[in-house]
Amino acid sequence: MKTNQLNLTFSSIAENVSIARLLIASVGAQLDLPLNDLEELKVAVSEAVSNAIIHGYQNNPGHIVYLDLNITGDRLKIVVKDEGCGITDIDQAMQPAFSTDPERMGLGFVFMQSFMDELQVDSKLEVGTTVTMIKHLKQTPIVSH
Repeated sequence: MKTNQLNLTFSSIAENVSIARLLIASVGAQLDLPLNDLEELKVAVSEAVSNAIIHGYQNNPGHIVYLDLNITGDRLKIVVKDEGCGITDIDQAMQPAFSTDPERMGLGFVFMQSFMDELQVDSKLEVGTTVTMIKHLKQTPIVSH
């Protein structure tokens, strides 16, 4: 079984959200994902990275965001990690429209949950947050004539 792993670290600045989107779009295109799945992956990754920058690091550019991708067989695993302030109440943070920033809509986790097959959020105050997302890749059936 073929495995591909990509690890990217980048500064916690808003401009790098688009780099994360480009990376996942490129990976998704190589996997021949349908356009709708590609768009959903881009949204899920950009929401996770944005959360790390905005909430984890409070927009402080002096930190690092970690993005790890692992493709094995029929599974794409995406991990976005920060070493920021952490989440006080994960269950509350995952509720629609909840945000610690009144300028934000609070739909990031909702999008991640609806666009990915699995979502796990681990967080510890003053240690950071790790968001793990899994997308099951559909195998294209072989058509014989």
